[in-house]
Amino acid sequence: MNTAILQSNNKPLKQRKIIVDGKARLIFNADAEGVTRLRDLYQSDPQRILFPNIPDKDITQAVVVNTAGGLVGGDKILVEVTVEKKANALVTTQSAEKVYRSAGTDAKIEINLIVEAGSWLEYLPQETILFEGSRLRRQTHVNVERDGKLIAGEIVVFGRLGYGEHFQTGLIHDGWEIIRDGKLVWVDALHMQDDIASIIADPACFDGAVSMATTVYIGPDAEDNLPVVQNFLESLNSGVLSSVTCVNG
Repeated sequence: MNTAILQSNNKPLKQRKIIVDGKARLIFNADAEGVTRLRDLYQSDPQRILFPNIPDKDITQAVVVNTAGGLVGGDKILVEVTVEKKANALVTTQSAEKVYRSAGTDAKIEINLIVEAGSWLEYLPQETILFEGSRLRRQTHVNVERDGKLIAGEIVVFGRLGYGEHFQTGLIHDGWEIIRDGKLVWVDALHMQDDIASIIADPACFDGAVSMATTVYIGPDAEDNLPVVQNFLESLNSGVLSSVTCVNG
């Protein structure tokens, strides 16, 4: 069993030896009037699902909460979201996911998103903060059917920047796999291990960036929206290095 040290201001606070294996599963469907309802829910510690009050006709929303306050080496988290035909839902997280320094074991996150025909899903969690010495393996699996639409994203922050701490050693393996109509259309993975500081500093890699973000949109109108995103990125003029591409429509 792994022991992780939770830190604040680079000073040890406490040790947590309890390894968690949390799960959150949600299934949404549309009733006869086309209103999206929660059809099924399963949650186990430390995962909890909150359902905020929303204005009438607003998209159905769910908020995933990690009551453990973060992940240490050996922890496992599973998030599964299914949006059935003609339903619409937004799933996010209550706060940033913190990944604490590990004594050697990896924390693991698995995310499975299923979007059926005629449905819409927004999966937009808040950022993941990688503490110095943390080890995280995360895999996101996406399956979109026919004219279903999905926008999903993630933000990774390299260290606790407010404390002057940078993610220099450890492990981050962050993979995506997207299937559309039964065909694998996109695979991507970020892998950094051990001497991460040199990778982040390398001009051919992150060129000193302090964070990164990935956003994926899947839908039959993806190619039509490509110029919109390109124009938006060009208008930012904020010094943020960015790019956009469209794969097979």
